[in-house]
Amino acid sequence: MNTVSFADLKLAPQILKALTESGYTTPTPIQAQAIPLVLEGNDLMAGAQTGTGKTAAFALPLLQKLLPHASASTSPAKHPVRALILVPTRELAVQVEESVKAYAKYTNLRSLVVFGGVDIKTQTPHLKTGVEILVATPGRLLDHIEQKTVLLNTVQVLVLDEADRMLDMGFMPALKRILALLPRQRQSLMFSATFSDEIKKLSEEFMNYPTLIEVARSNASADNITQKVYLVEQSDKHQLLAQLLKGDDAKQVIVFTKTKLTASRLAHQLQREGVSADAIHGDKSQLERMQALDAFKQGKVAVLIATDVAARGLDIDHLPMVINYEIPHAAEDYVHRIGRTGRAGASGTAISLVSPEEEKYLVEIEKLIKTQINKEKADLPRHPARPQREVRPERHEPSRGYHTPAPKKPSHDPWFDKPYVPNMSAPAAPIKKPEAPALGKPKAAIPALFQRKPNTAA
Repeated sequence: MNTVSFADLKLAPQILKALTESGYTTPTPIQAQAIPLVLEGNDLMAGAQTGTGKTAAFALPLLQKLLPHASASTSPAKHPVRALILVPTRELAVQVEESVKAYAKYTNLRSLVVFGGVDIKTQTPHLKTGVEILVATPGRLLDHIEQKTVLLNTVQVLVLDEADRMLDMGFMPALKRILALLPRQRQSLMFSATFSDEIKKLSEEFMNYPTLIEVARSNASADNITQKVYLVEQSDKHQLLAQLLKGDDAKQVIVFTKTKLTASRLAHQLQREGVSADAIHGDKSQLERMQALDAFKQGKVAVLIATDVAARGLDIDHLPMVINYEIPHAAEDYVHRIGRTGRAGASGTAISLVSPEEEKYLVEIEKLIKTQINKEKADLPRHPARPQREVRPERHEPSRGYHTPAPKKPSHDPWFDKPYVPNMSAPAAPIKKPEAPALGKPKAAIPALFQRKPNTAA
């Protein structure tokens, strides 16, 4: 079998030099199939397992197509926006722009990333200098369009990366507004790990007879990822996580949670236990998220607690392990979470902690990936039972203070120990009416002068 090289894909020497310095040797299957189609000018829908090099599959041919427009001039007019790359999250936007910048290192093509969560005024000066390749999240791009700091009438290539995630996050209205501002004559590319029926319907609205390629079956997990499931009570998850983080393979781990609150609490608990950990989620500012991610990449932080906002877009070389502290309710998100490890052909481990309440979601995940995951019961050391406290005898003798308990009252009155039985044969005693007591002093005799005389007239 002949191995295809990047030189066989007709890429320019400047791009090949940058690829060699970045450590790229041979193209992945998605790159080998997609790059020639993009260079031919076809609209494309490309699906592949996460971590197989989708970014390079659209960035490399895009740079190749824009090379004739590269200019060393400092005039903004010489650097209009010719390629627009839309992504759902800030983290993914940063990752894509870093890759584009690395591939375009020896060219005069400029690139820029814009996203929300930071002051828009810091991005405006860079846009005014002119860029050929703009990577953006939909919301922030619309902000710049409303402020007239960016024009899209010169866009030649549109790329939607992780389009299914954009639909899940409710970006459809924003996407339609952006698409209405783009030239009709353009090339459209859609790259994602999954393609639902809604995605295919969307493609019919803005793409012209796209070619569909899928390197692996939809929603498949990579074969080089070892998947494990530990059945554990919810109350024992933290103890099991601490035990797993002490293993030899846990030098750099991403732990996924469902909620932002759980992520923050878990990070604080691990820090108190002496584990180098940090959290990344939507409630943190963009600067805090970038700092946490950079510290994790540099090895200053061993454990990164993340919500699904980080499931797509985190590209970390040689990440050995991911742990699902809470498995996602959407089975597709499981594929993207575990796809953070085992990238670029490396091996990885994905561990999920599943409580009895979450087993129904595990069933859906196994149906989606068409794989039965190894299940083990968590073997956790139990703490010895606490010794019972000595019960002191009660003291009934008088004593000082309130420590002496009051004597207990008898449960019944001894007077009523014998049941009352009425004597029915004895005659009833007559009821005596009590005499009314005399009230006050007795009345004095009325004098004769005031006595009424009898009527004797008759």
